[in-house]
Amino acid sequence: MAYTSIDDVTAGFRDLDADETARAESLINEAETMIAALGACSAPVEAKVLVVSRMVRRALGNGVQVAPLGSTQGSMSAGGYSQSWTIGGGTSGELYLSRFERRILGLGNSIGSGSPLERLVHD
Repeated sequence: MAYTSIDDVTAGFRDLDADETARAESLINEAETMIAALGACSAPVEAKVLVVSRMVRRALGNGVQVAPLGSTQGSMSAGGYSQSWTIGGGTSGELYLSRFERRILGLGNSIGSGSPLERLVHD
C-alpha cells in the first residue's frame, strides 16, 4: 500500500503541526487499509489518493472548527449553554467513505449474487 503522503493530504487543505502530522500518517495507513478491505484494489492510484486525502482531512478537521467537520445541521445557545449538531455520513473525527467517494473507487451500490452451480451449467 502506502500510496498517499502527507503532502497529498495538506495540498489545498492547511499546514499541519507535528502532532497532527503524526496523527495524519496513522490515519493514512488506516484509510488505505479500509479501502483495500473493501476490494477497491483495482481502482486507479489517483482515485485512491484523492479518497484517502479526503477521509483524513475530514477526520483532522479545520483546526479551528466551531461546528464538527461533516455537520449537516447545527445550533448553539448562549444563555443555557446548549449545543446540537447533526453529522452526515459518519461522526466527527471518524474515517468513513461518502457515497461519492465510493463511486470514485468504483464500489458503487451494486447488489448481486452468484451461485456455485452456475459454472457447472456453463461448462
